[in-house]
Amino acid sequence: MFVGVITAPDKPAGRGRKLNESAVKKYAKSQELTVLQPTNLKSESFLKALKALHANLHIVVAFRMLPKVVWQMPEYGTFNLHASLLPNYRGAAPINWAIINGETKTGVSTFFIDDKIDTGDMILQETIDIDPNEHAGSLHDKLMAIGSQLVLKTVNAIQKGKVKTIPQKETQDIKTAYKLNKDNCKINWDDSIKNIYNHIRGLSPYPAAWCTLVNGEDALDVKIYKVDKAFESHSLKSGTIIASKKELKVAVTDGYIIITEIKLPGKRAMDIKSLLNGYTFNENAKML
Repeated sequence: MFVGVITAPDKPAGRGRKLNESAVKKYAKSQELTVLQPTNLKSESFLKALKALHANLHIVVAFRMLPKVVWQMPEYGTFNLHASLLPNYRGAAPINWAIINGETKTGVSTFFIDDKIDTGDMILQETIDIDPNEHAGSLHDKLMAIGSQLVLKTVNAIQKGKVKTIPQKETQDIKTAYKLNKDNCKINWDDSIKNIYNHIRGLSPYPAAWCTLVNGEDALDVKIYKVDKAFESHSLKSGTIIASKKELKVAVTDGYIIITEIKLPGKRAMDIKSLLNGYTFNENAKML
């Protein structure tokens, strides 16, 4: 039986900056569960309220790092759901980096939390294929569905005393899911067509890959959400734009990236035909 939910404090949203409750909080309230929203996970008031719930197991999904006093509190420990096949892709953005790195498989893992990040003994794991044209948003939704089932299986195993944990193997070739930032989201048009394609779909729809569009005297930072690729020999410099009435292509070393959805500053994201209806590209336009 669930006795409570811990989630982030309400955040202001929209033009009126009205406090917005998370979906987790709304559901917890609908189930008449106690909701705690600490700003400080080590505060005496929060720890006292957490102990008062008398929970014998803590389950963590998409939350911040817990202090030892919290994850050691329950009788059966604290386990976490992570969206990768651990030990690979420990860190903040496992879904994005699996696609960016061109992986063909990923999955979800449950593990008992320890004092490091995503390194605890594994409980259960489930694998799925990554579609060659998958983007981060669609993969997130798939992993969310199988992840919820893996959490239930993990709880059931713990309840029945049938958990057999496996220590994570530490090797030199473990891949890391680094936190996404402006630098590692920028498109490198000198890279291969395959790497650029994976980079863009691995960041779509959020936070989105970006680059600078130089068009005449304008230099605009644009976000690119959807692309196709065409392997083709040419002599154009990487980043060169070829625009027609229906298509926008960017030359790269081994072909063209065909942009199908883009967002200009201050505008909504739009399909490329809508952009080309009202935007003119200079003959020397390029992506940097």
